[in-house]
Amino acid sequence: MTPLRAPAAAGRCPRPATAPSPGASRRDGDKADGDATRVARLRQWHRHHRLAFDAAVAVVAFVAILCGAVAGPHGAHGTHLPRFAARELTVTTVVLAALACGALVLRRRLPRTVLAVTGALTIVELVAQSNAPRAPVAGAAVIALFTVASHTDRPTTWRIGALTCVVLTAAAMFFGHRAWYAQENLAIFAWTGMAAAAGDAVRSRRAYVDAIRERAERAERTREEEARRQVAEERLRIARELHDVVAHHIALVNVQAGVASHVMDNRPDQAKQALAHVREASRSALEELRATVGLLRQSDDPKAPTEPAPGLGVLDQLVDGFVRAGLPVALELPPGPQPALPASVDLTAYRVVQEALTNVHKHAGDGARAAVRIVRTEGALTVTVQDDGRGAGAHAAGAAGEGAVPEGGGGHGLIGMRERVQALRGTVVTGPRAAGGFQVRVTLPLGGARTGGTT
Repeated sequence: MTPLRAPAAAGRCPRPATAPSPGASRRDGDKADGDATRVARLRQWHRHHRLAFDAAVAVVAFVAILCGAVAGPHGAHGTHLPRFAARELTVTTVVLAALACGALVLRRRLPRTVLAVTGALTIVELVAQSNAPRAPVAGAAVIALFTVASHTDRPTTWRIGALTCVVLTAAAMFFGHRAWYAQENLAIFAWTGMAAAAGDAVRSRRAYVDAIRERAERAERTREEEARRQVAEERLRIARELHDVVAHHIALVNVQAGVASHVMDNRPDQAKQALAHVREASRSALEELRATVGLLRQSDDPKAPTEPAPGLGVLDQLVDGFVRAGLPVALELPPGPQPALPASVDLTAYRVVQEALTNVHKHAGDGARAAVRIVRTEGALTVTVQDDGRGAGAHAAGAAGEGAVPEGGGGHGLIGMRERVQALRGTVVTGPRAAGGFQVRVTLPLGGARTGGTT
């Protein structure tokens, strides 16, 4: 007969493992933070109280040496546990241990001197007690050797470590009351070698951490300098954009407003046409200013444009605005459809034509004519703007092109033009023409620039 299963057992299911409660996680985090805080406080105390720490190390080493001097290597009945009070503590042992451990207080200030003193006291202890069990005064020399290794370079560490190891081991073998191959003699060799290796490892680790910290600080300084440089470049770019937009349209508004004021009484139709041009130029200025300011307000928007819209694709509209303002402009473009220009080159070429025609309108005088010629080759785009003006303003503009400030203006137009072109590794040539007037010739390289504009 098959035995029946207990209903409780049949219906029992394993209890799911429960996740730690938020309170437990919070307590664990607080405990970790407390441990880190205590460690940081200990490090800070050690950094500001090095002499007190070395004194504490010297006291601990002195107690350890005295305990080793009175302890026997084997316990009762041949056990391997040490037995205290198995040896007699002599005055010589106490004095030598006190002198060696007292020297450890100065181990950071005079590491090599302390090593020499502790090593000499160790040899004295080996010679003075050659017929009795030795006290471990060599432990002070081990600590001193560790200090020397942690505060010097690797070649010096190995030279001093090898010399200390050989001298102390040879002294133990020659002056000891046991055979030269006894464990106590080999222990001195092993402990001095490990002290040199441990000190070198500590020094390497400290140098590695210092190098990482210095690299992080240098990277932080470089990042701050790069951020300041980018901010300065961005401010300069914004200043150029605002100058190009405002100077061009305000110049047109000024001229048309003067025309309207002059002919208001005699020719009201022409005055009305001039005021219409003023309205159109001001509206264009407001639109371009709104687009430029919108770039600043939408700097965190990934869909926001990264460059203002104008380019050579709307060059006809720019020329028509100057023609309506009374400046005849002849425009010569490459024949047929052209491949897309890099966006930066397209914008810079448009701003160059805009600034050059604005200067012609302001400085060339009445009756001046302008000619805009754009030539594209495989590796460069050349923009040339010429005028035949003979007014005094043309000479001032020519002086501005050579670096001087034109009379009555700040001269920022041609300066901004040069900065734009130099940012693209292009060239700018400005100056008076032999036949009269002024010329601006800009060459912009096309290789390696970002595409996206149209001609």
